[in-house]
Amino acid sequence: MNPVDILRMLSLAAIWGASFLFMRVIAPVIGTIPTAFFRVSIAAVGLLVILGLMRISWDFKGKLKTVMLLGVINSGIPATLYSVAAQVLPAGYSAIFNATTPLMGVLIGGLFFHEKLTAAKLGGVFLGLFGVGILTRAGPVAFNMELLMGALACLMATTCYGFAGFLARRWLDHAGGLDSRLSALGSMLGATLLLLPMFGYSVISQPPESWGGWSVWLSLLGLGLVCTAFAYIIYFRLLSSIGPVKSMTVTFMIPPFGVLWGALLLDEPLSMAHLYGGVLIALALWLVLKRAVVKPVEVVAR
Repeated sequence: MNPVDILRMLSLAAIWGASFLFMRVIAPVIGTIPTAFFRVSIAAVGLLVILGLMRISWDFKGKLKTVMLLGVINSGIPATLYSVAAQVLPAGYSAIFNATTPLMGVLIGGLFFHEKLTAAKLGGVFLGLFGVGILTRAGPVAFNMELLMGALACLMATTCYGFAGFLARRWLDHAGGLDSRLSALGSMLGATLLLLPMFGYSVISQPPESWGGWSVWLSLLGLGLVCTAFAYIIYFRLLSSIGPVKSMTVTFMIPPFGVLWGALLLDEPLSMAHLYGGVLIALALWLVLKRAVVKPVEVVAR
């Protein structure tokens, strides 16, 4: 991997790690649904501007409805679930839970998409879940129903990501595929349309006590434009350069950045549980992503 790709991976991990920091600032102030809605809608506007400046041809090849539905699964629902988690979980916790995405992908692929489940992958899944258990039971946050619900919201979000990966390959990669930048835009539009009526209802029925100050709105801009719209551009370039499998390893680096930003900027406490849980999840990801060793077939001469 060349230095430029390494720099892209580090940048992407730092940006996505910061997304949990931003949500931790925003969600407790304006609520779950407004946080999720503003995230995807700001990202959609940002992508519209970026694609306009890049002069990308807007040819969805008849897949606009499909990619918008994919956006509901890949962006709308997870954004809402992570906003729920941000109400009760420190940013570092959400970042580490996010690293279980490949583990969910292994289970979903084996159960629903006829992917081969190897011993290493299964071992990785159980090791990763064990790491999550250590994190939730032994961390600086008291183990209670709120923590359990926050952890469950994160794991449901990573389950959506796991399904979305396989569905994207099945729905979008046939018939010449679809430009990944258009896929990103269509996804954000679909997520925005999903959350728009929910946002309107929440504002009318239970408006936030406060819409926050400049810190909340700067965090919203950072979450939507930097952590969602701009991050997609980096990811797409990385994807085309090193391929999808290596690109997935960015999840190894997101938890340390999420914990780091939370500790530095929000004074979130650190404990050995972060180290133990993070190391176990990193080892689990290595087992899941490592290349299987293919034994050579002996040819017997006759």
